[in-house]
Amino acid sequence: MQHLGKYRWFARTARALVPVDKFVARVTRGRVVALGIAPSLTITTTGRKSGQPRTQPLTYARDGGGFAVIGSNWGQAAHPSWSANLLAHPQAVVRVKGRTMTVDAVLTSGAERERLWGLLLRTWPAYQAYAERAPHRELRIFKLTPRT
Repeated sequence: MQHLGKYRWFARTARALVPVDKFVARVTRGRVVALGIAPSLTITTTGRKSGQPRTQPLTYARDGGGFAVIGSNWGQAAHPSWSANLLAHPQAVVRVKGRTMTVDAVLTSGAERERLWGLLLRTWPAYQAYAERAPHRELRIFKLTPRT
């Protein structure tokens, strides 16, 4: 499945299935996300304009005790809303494999960003194609660290 991720038709189809993915994640209490295709979590951010909770399924890479996530938006022109929400309100709630935790999000840069980029590419190689489709913006990569 991962090799299909680089194709535009796959991105369009997967984007259309996000509501289904959100439903499955909700009814399975976060045990099944992204229809089991990739390691996935749900993140609940605080809307930067509305102040309301916003939940989004995301693919992640494990990074020690935390997670790396990327605002690829399937290679579209704009950054995804959830990433702007994290910039405004860096505390969020993630649900991974049925476990819920509060995390602090940090937008990465430099060597840390490059290291996490490598982890994310090993998890979902299509991120390279998404970056190539959006050359006018740098895909945002966040490190999510659980609060103790």
